[in-house]
Amino acid sequence: MTISAIEREHNKLIKSLRKSVWKALEDFGLVLPNDKVMVCLSGGKDSYTMLDMLLHVQKVRGYDFDIVAVNLDQKQPDFPGHILPEYLESLRVDFKIVERDTYSIVKEKVPEGKTMCSLCSRLRRGTLYTVADEIGATKIALGHHREDVLETFFLNLFFSAKLEAMPPIYKTDDERHTVIRPLVFCKEEQIIDYAALRGFPIIPCNLCGSQPNMQRQVIKQMMKQWETVYPDRKEIIMTALSKVHPSHLYDKKLYDFENLMLQSESDFSA
Repeated sequence: MTISAIEREHNKLIKSLRKSVWKALEDFGLVLPNDKVMVCLSGGKDSYTMLDMLLHVQKVRGYDFDIVAVNLDQKQPDFPGHILPEYLESLRVDFKIVERDTYSIVKEKVPEGKTMCSLCSRLRRGTLYTVADEIGATKIALGHHREDVLETFFLNLFFSAKLEAMPPIYKTDDERHTVIRPLVFCKEEQIIDYAALRGFPIIPCNLCGSQPNMQRQVIKQMMKQWETVYPDRKEIIMTALSKVHPSHLYDKKLYDFENLMLQSESDFSA
């Protein structure tokens, strides 16, 4: 492959990711003028990509919203605390590093072999919501991508008996915070390629990411096999999430089946 061909592939990748982010922003109004967006930066490929994409959007839109990158240092062993500050300073991005020893709490509370994600996520969310209040953030941006959305959908379907995925925007239960997911239409494989292209200083997770045989990994493998046999199946399922017909499901809170039954009885009586 020639240099020009490589450059074309890189440009195609960048254009595709940016297009997916712009679609999410425009379809769901994720970032409005005068917003202060708290970008949750873990040090993984997804959050680095999200920050890059939002910085591009900010520049194109003439800096009509603010960005503050926030990292939660959970005090995992051998965590390289210097990497993110140095990287963010090189970008001249406003940032805040928050130190909380949630690692010790999770290791203490969760029995050996059990999934740590649930407790770890709750502790992390609580801390980030507090920080959002402190800095006056109007939006909290998380780096979940298309595969995260689909995996969550099937996890809920197979293990929790409910139809639920990851919304692109939602209010927290207390309605104090608005959470957004700018990467929901972005493909994970493209994010992997983009992270390599940009040379992000990736910081591996030694907590949840190190656990084998998690249900999410089972779902991920299932989806990978599907995609091998039926290309574009992920995209088809993702599209299906935006084409819901409540009258063809069974949730009486979403569709007035009771009134339909009354109408049927009335027609029968007549």
